[in-house]
Amino acid sequence: MNASPRVRTALLITGGRGQLGADLVAAAAQAGITAVRAPGSAELDVTDPAAVRSAVRALAGAGGSAVVVNAAAYTAVDAAERDPGRAHAVNATGPAHLAAACAEHGARLVQVSTDYVFPGDAPAPYRADDPTGPRSVYGRSKLAGERAALAAGAHVVRTAWLYGARGANFVRTMARLERSHQTVPVVDDQRGSPTWTADLADGLVALALAADRVPPGVLHCVNSGATTWYGFARAVFTEIGADPERVRPCTTAEFPRPAPRPANSVLDTTSWTAAGLPALRPWRAALAAAFTAQRAALTAS
Repeated sequence: MNASPRVRTALLITGGRGQLGADLVAAAAQAGITAVRAPGSAELDVTDPAAVRSAVRALAGAGGSAVVVNAAAYTAVDAAERDPGRAHAVNATGPAHLAAACAEHGARLVQVSTDYVFPGDAPAPYRADDPTGPRSVYGRSKLAGERAALAAGAHVVRTAWLYGARGANFVRTMARLERSHQTVPVVDDQRGSPTWTADLADGLVALALAADRVPPGVLHCVNSGATTWYGFARAVFTEIGADPERVRPCTTAEFPRPAPRPANSVLDTTSWTAAGLPALRPWRAALAAAFTAQRAALTAS
């Protein structure tokens, strides 16, 4: 990238204190974007239309190309089954407010979404144009958010199986269980692409910088390759320095949860690379890099 991003791009990152938001801030700085605001949910509630309009208006007034990356989300998949109103407010109404404000003030919106908008029963990786069919409250709320964003000409970026240095995620859970359990059962009949939030953040910033030339629509962005949760857990144990044989395979039926999980969460990223955006590295290489860069945070109690 040349030096122009620092002159022409102003970036608002909603959910800026979260797992992905924090990495987006770092990726924006690395790309030379200096006009960045990254409020957390306590500072900017995306369900408050007046607050959203004010934030986007200020962003547009900063000059240059204004881009909003919406990393604010209700991601408690099981809790959403008990609290669909809150999930819908954050994941559907919030993006609608952002889309309306962006349309009003000439800003671009990048809406982060999820593999859960699909039913998860396809025999092959899901393409960006495949039919949706969410089976959970979380998935339905995220799909509603997608539709609101797309109606206003936004970019929707679906991703999956995120982990990073902040918040609750699978890698940090496995690190905790490794310390407290001799063996750990992990489901081996759900497949996906583990994705490091730092890599995803780099990709989203690349899209933000190219937002004027990439046609609006749906894109898929994950670290390449796929595995099961069981395979992912074994890789985490290996990175920790623990014996991966301590991870034992089990089925989804043996580990019931309130919200149904997709059996197939693998996303086809052809839409991403066809837009001229950089492909993310293989998931296993990303995991190794994550432990090199963030071992203390990923293994913290």
